[in-house]
Amino acid sequence: MSIDDWREKIDEIDQKLVELLNERSRCAIEIGRLKRALNMRVYDPQREREVFRRVREENNGPLDNESLQRLFERVIDECRRIERKEAGK
Repeated sequence: MSIDDWREKIDEIDQKLVELLNERSRCAIEIGRLKRALNMRVYDPQREREVFRRVREENNGPLDNESLQRLFERVIDECRRIERKEAGK
């Protein structure tokens, strides 16, 4: 494949990532609503540890576990931010 072919493939993957990240954010918003109704905190360190553990267990590379954890830390941070933002409405 040429560089343009590889870039086209990356563009397709990026489109899927955008869809999946937005789907995950919608889930986080719904969880935030449930947490609010149950008077629970947005931040759940135990849940984050579970997510990181699962990601490490499912990782087959080439990204190493530390790289994946950093990516998921950011994703979780943004989902937490949107949970808080939605709670303010």
